[in-house]
Amino acid sequence: MLIVAGHLLTDPADRDALVAEGTRAVALARSAPGCLDFALTADTLDRARVNVFERWASEEELLAFRGSGPDGDTAARILGADVRRYAISSVGDA
Repeated sequence: MLIVAGHLLTDPADRDALVAEGTRAVALARSAPGCLDFALTADTLDRARVNVFERWASEEELLAFRGSGPDGDTAARILGADVRRYAISSVGDA
C-alpha cells in the first residue's frame, strides 16, 4: 500500500478555486483501479495551502492513474509543494 500526503501552496485568492477545480481529479482517482482514498482539501488555517491525501493499493495502480501530472495551467498556479510518497508495510486498526 502507498500513501501520498503533503500540501501544495498557491495564491490565497486562488486556493478555493483550485480546490473546486480539483473535484474532477478526485472523482477520477476515486474510480480508478487501486485507489482506496483521494482528497484535495483547503487547509483550515493557511489560506495558501491545499492538503493532499491519497491511498493506493499498489505503486503500479498509482502510476497508471498519475500519468503526466497536472496540466500546464494548473501547474503554473502551484507556487510550492511538499508532497511525499510513503510505502506502507502493515496496517492495523487505530
